[in-house]
Amino acid sequence: MEKLSCFKAYDIRGQLGSELNEDIAYRIGRATGQYLNAQRMAVGGDIRLSSEALKQAVANGLMDAGSDVIDIGMTGTEEIYFAAQHLDVDGAIEITASHNPMDYNGMKLVRKNARPISGDTGLHDIQKLAESQNFEATSTPGTLSRQSILQPYIAHLMGYINPDTISPLKLVVNAGNGAAGHVIDALEEIFQQQRLPIEFIKVHHQPDGSFPHGIPNPLLPECRQDTTDAVIKHQADMGIAWDGDFDRCFLFDEKGQFIEGYYIVGLLAEAFLKKYPGSKIIHDPRLTWNTIECVKASGGIPVQSKTGHAFIKERMRKEDAIYGGEMSAHHYFRGFAYCDSGMIPWLLVAELLSVKKQPLSELVEQRIQAFPSSGEINSRLENPSAAIARVRHAFEKDALNTDETDGISLEFEQWRFNLRSSNTEPVVRLNIESRANPALMQQKTQEILDLLRQESWKK
Repeated sequence: MEKLSCFKAYDIRGQLGSELNEDIAYRIGRATGQYLNAQRMAVGGDIRLSSEALKQAVANGLMDAGSDVIDIGMTGTEEIYFAAQHLDVDGAIEITASHNPMDYNGMKLVRKNARPISGDTGLHDIQKLAESQNFEATSTPGTLSRQSILQPYIAHLMGYINPDTISPLKLVVNAGNGAAGHVIDALEEIFQQQRLPIEFIKVHHQPDGSFPHGIPNPLLPECRQDTTDAVIKHQADMGIAWDGDFDRCFLFDEKGQFIEGYYIVGLLAEAFLKKYPGSKIIHDPRLTWNTIECVKASGGIPVQSKTGHAFIKERMRKEDAIYGGEMSAHHYFRGFAYCDSGMIPWLLVAELLSVKKQPLSELVEQRIQAFPSSGEINSRLENPSAAIARVRHAFEKDALNTDETDGISLEFEQWRFNLRSSNTEPVVRLNIESRANPALMQQKTQEILDLLRQESWKK
């Protein structure tokens, strides 16, 4: 029985041809339809050159499993999340590889109401079924129809802001030739109809699966310059850039400076707590002090969850949290079926800029000074577990608190760090923050990196 290596912890991702092709996509569709006993399913795909053919193969598999399929067209991941809660379907599949290399593609699977299907909630069962091809015969195959959900999705997005509060704003929007452009165009149309004074400066706007300006992944510093340059050139109020399937957005202030996702979490937590006092806010363990302080100061309840979209969504449902944020620029919203969105965050920040009458740099400056952070530093190591044990042994005896929610977090009076292994590669990820002491943060970062990389290592 052929093992399918494209199944990962939370989703499906693989190299085209060897790990993911139309035959494998058909089997995944067939297995998903059978596993969910699905009467109706929605499918969508991003702008990668292979996405349309893989989407059709998945649809064929679903139909052969007896499911009626609604194809919602070229979409970002959150449009599939929206379809799974808006349409009367048993689940949905997005064909996307987000920010993976050109020769990759993948899938994200959800149940009814956009509940994630990950390793411990059905993905491994679907994998076994796709590998064994032990498919049940169906007497009547399903049908295929096409339907746009763009209009109701845009109406939903607009529900997060009060149009009456919006001041004149000039925004640079960089879709990175990914899937975000059509949503920006639809929002622009609504803004014009409602006479909202928002002007868009569009960069790399047209969807193009050949990615002429490189894979859109603004987490990488080399992918940020075009947004920075456009903000400065046009004297914009804010820059916004997305990854390929736009489930993450990255913000730049009016000076073109990239704002770490960590500080945006605190900003959005405060905004939600003004509207919904006393609510719970979910955060991940990598960087925490700023978020916890912002949430408590605004009368909310901070709740820590393990990193990763499936864990955050599960915890949000359990706590009925209004909002959750990860430092990796994933932002989750109760009103959006507890899912992550790359459109809702910048709309909320645009509203904040309007209401507070302050530039974005001022809104985050104090928080960055109060809790300077290293950002995530990755080390590719021969023996990750031994390296983490070495760091733990060196520092734990002086720690005020040890937490193992995700990897290891050690807390001291003036600084803290989180160290965790990647789920998918031999990489150790380090995050450090301090209390208003950038020099201490940098010193400790170097100490830990030196310890981690004592043995042979590859950057």
